[in-house]
Amino acid sequence: MKKLIDQIAKFGIVGVVCFFIDWGLYNVLNIIFRKTGIADVYPQYYLISKGAGFIVSMICNYLLSMKFVFVRRDDMSRKKEFVIFFILSAIGLVINEICLYVGMDLIYGHWSFLQKHMGKALAENFFMVGATGIVMIYNFVSRKHFLEKKD
Repeated sequence: MKKLIDQIAKFGIVGVVCFFIDWGLYNVLNIIFRKTGIADVYPQYYLISKGAGFIVSMICNYLLSMKFVFVRRDDMSRKKEFVIFFILSAIGLVINEICLYVGMDLIYGHWSFLQKHMGKALAENFFMVGATGIVMIYNFVSRKHFLEKKD
């Protein structure tokens, strides 16, 4: 049990580092899209921002996770390991994007109370953090199951 708790703690530290990479890129791109007018042409610009942030943080997450969190399998090449990690992360990205879309377009976009009391940028970050929490649980369970060496 201690081993699992230590592993979850390491996963959490790696997750925090990668979250800030993801969150930072997400916000920088959102600002750029708003200032350049892209947000006016494509109202779901935040999905592109999230996709870009997620991909960059996924690569960082792979490198850190396989070095510090999970024990590599002897029967799997690094190429296969990365492909599986990428596929699992892509599923996580889809879950993340769905959560963002539901949060921003279906909840925030149709709930005037939220719009009155929460600016759009705050709502984007609020739903992004919620989506990240959901995907974090999925990521740990799926990576542990598919990528870690079995005892």
